[in-house]
Amino acid sequence: MTHIQKAGSFGLGDRTVKRLGYGAMQLAGPGVFGPPKDREMALTVLREAVFAGVDHIDTSDFYGPHVTNQLIREALRPYPDDLTIVTKIGARRGDDAAWIPAFTPEELTAQVHDNLRNLGLDALEVVNLRIIFGIHGPVEGSIEEQVTALAKLQEQGLVRHIGLSNATRTQIAEARRIVDIVCVQNHYNLVHRDDDRLIDELSAEGIAYVPFFPLGGFTPLQSATLSNVAARLDATPMQVALAWLLQRAPNILLIPGTSSVAHLRENLAAAELELPQDAVVELNGIAETAAI
Repeated sequence: MTHIQKAGSFGLGDRTVKRLGYGAMQLAGPGVFGPPKDREMALTVLREAVFAGVDHIDTSDFYGPHVTNQLIREALRPYPDDLTIVTKIGARRGDDAAWIPAFTPEELTAQVHDNLRNLGLDALEVVNLRIIFGIHGPVEGSIEEQVTALAKLQEQGLVRHIGLSNATRTQIAEARRIVDIVCVQNHYNLVHRDDDRLIDELSAEGIAYVPFFPLGGFTPLQSATLSNVAARLDATPMQVALAWLLQRAPNILLIPGTSSVAHLRENLAAAELELPQDAVVELNGIAETAAI
């Protein structure tokens, strides 16, 4: 069995989680909408992840909608004491699978209750506020009203910790004036490195950074350099991409997703891959080349 503890651990709120976790988004149907093609396989993947030592699962009730949370509940409840489930709010799904902003305090409150019900929990360990001012990346705009609404839910005991997703540095600072922020979940990988400085700033503050699309998302990372380094290390390109993220900063928590047990095991094996310095230098150059 892969020993994912080799990737280390980091604080997430008042918990400590292994740095290699699992993202449940891909368990829903095509376009993150509707039921999975193979329900039993989806349940098996979740159970295999926890069996392998994963103690951090990322989800949202707008995946499906409701599908991934209900699968998590069926597969894993009663939950292990050390399992941290992190969810997101800020959007809803249309009948046509559209992603629709749902960002008023009333909508956010309803989404928290949806997550509680579908996960079968009395309180949500971490709720990330997905900021939806921009589709393709963070866009400035005040989130005071939304964070204040989450802080009230925290006071009520329904939410234990609060994070942000798709956030700018200004929005993070605004939120931290209202409530403690335990994690930031933004788009970041070998190629997409806009948050380099932010990651280091958060690390200094002890705040976790959780990159979504760590393997490129719906368009998987493709690079001759990545492939060459992987071949040299007798690893897959995706394992190398994950290992690079683990070595990038100690506060990075990974949540690669898959609906396949084989791919799950492949992803988790990245915990045991240590990149030599010359490989890191080569991989760092990928983003520079992509920017030209």
